Formats: sequence, structure tokens, C-alpha cells
Amino acid sequence: MIRHLKPLAILVALVGVASACGSSGSATTTSAANSSAGTAPALAPIHGTYSPKIDPKNFVAGVDNRWFPLKPGTTFHYKGVQEDGKTPQTDDALVTRRHKTIQGVKCTVVQDSVFSRGKLIERTFDWYAQDKYGNVWYMGELAREVKHGRLVRASDSWESGVAGAKAGIIMPGNPKPGDQYRQEYYPKHALDQARVLGQGGPVTVPSGSYKRTLETVETAPKLDPGVAEHKWYVAGLGDIEEHTVSGNREHIKLVSVTRGR
Repeated sequence: MIRHLKPLAILVALVGVASACGSSGSATTTSAANSSAGTAPALAPIHGTYSPKIDPKNFVAGVDNRWFPLKPGTTFHYKGVQEDGKTPQTDDALVTRRHKTIQGVKCTVVQDSVFSRGKLIERTFDWYAQDKYGNVWYMGELAREVKHGRLVRASDSWESGVAGAKAGIIMPGNPKPGDQYRQEYYPKHALDQARVLGQGGPVTVPSGSYKRTLETVETAPKLDPGVAEHKWYVAGLGDIEEHTVSGNREHIKLVSVTRGR
């Protein structure tokens, strides 16, 4: 049955509709703002003054991001070539059971050892922590290079909150094509940033063949203009391949994974 509204009723109805539309639009805008609040681009922007907020209350225990899981006792074994595209290198990344507290945040320590022709050339301790949105933060690194038979601290070592260095995000909790975010911030030493390219398609490396991958590209325009490194990740596993496509010819692939107890 069709109801015929009186003029006053029509006016009230129209006002109600307008109010409802305004309320809905506001809610939608607020919802959109809230949905972007915990994203990597919002928390670690590549443009403007960089001042990430590191609040220990916003972090969780352990790192279980599906694209960058860090289970203690796991070792990732990689093999490839150095920047010249010829010199062989192997890379063992061990997720240790140790932790380091940085700016009040308990971080997972990953020991990364690089060898060439059987000899250690670099050892780095990387510090990671995951926030409640699933983003994995890169809190710093202690890098040492072998010089004259000794491990010497590298100049690009840094720790968030020390000497102007600030943490960045190594992997978003919900990576989307086009997302751009800062990975590390240490003026004149470490200024990497990344962009999510999207699905990387099928990738085959010594550790196996993977039908679905996530591809990102990392750059440091202010320090290494022209250098771009592509990385491929597999859900539940992590980084399976890294290939510098411009600037140099470094290339490594995942050979195997050792699961510790």
C-alpha cells in the first residue's frame, strides 16, 4: 500500500534522510581513517618528517607475521652471488632465542652470518618486533665486517632511539599493492624504504617451487640512487629470494630451512 505523506511529514522525512546520510558518511570516513591507522604507510611514511611512535603497549610477544615469521630456533640457509655477480656467498639467518629490549620493546634477535668460499665475511644481529596490527618493525642492527682477520663494527649499525636513529617496518601486517613504507632511518647511514608490488607469481628456488608469492622492491634513493632490490616472500615461510635488479648484481635464493626444537 502506498502511503501519502502530508507536507510536514515529508519535510521531517527528508531531514531524517539527510541526517542519516550525513551520519553514514561520517561513520564511513571515520571507519576508513581507523582502518588505515595501523597500516605500514601510516605508521612509517616515506614522506615528510619521520617520527614513528614506539609505544611498548602496542607490541606483542614474538613475530608470527604470515610473510615474515620468526620462530626461535629456525635457520634460513641462502646461497648466491655478491654485488659483482660472480663472487659466491652463502647466508645463514638464525632466529635466536635471545631478546633485546629497545625503547621498552622486547625484540627478537636474528643472527645473520655471511660467508664467501667458506670464510666468514660479515655477521649481523638484527632486531625485530611485531605490533598489534601485525606489522614487523625493524628496530636496528649491529653489523660487523671482517677486516684484517677481525670482526669490526660497520658504520651502518644503528639502534632505534640512539643517535637519531628510528625504527621502520620490514613487513606490513596486511601488505597491499602500492603500499610504501620506511624500513629504517639513520641519516647518512641507513635510509631504506620499500614498496609492495603485489603477487610475485610462481617462483622456484633450491628449497622448492612456490605457486604464490608476495613481491616487494627496496630502495634507498638518498643514499644509493639507482639501486633497487626485489624480494619474494612465501606465506608461512618468509623470504625466499632477493635479487638486485639495478645498481649491482647481488642475488641470493633460499636453499633450505632448519627447524630447531
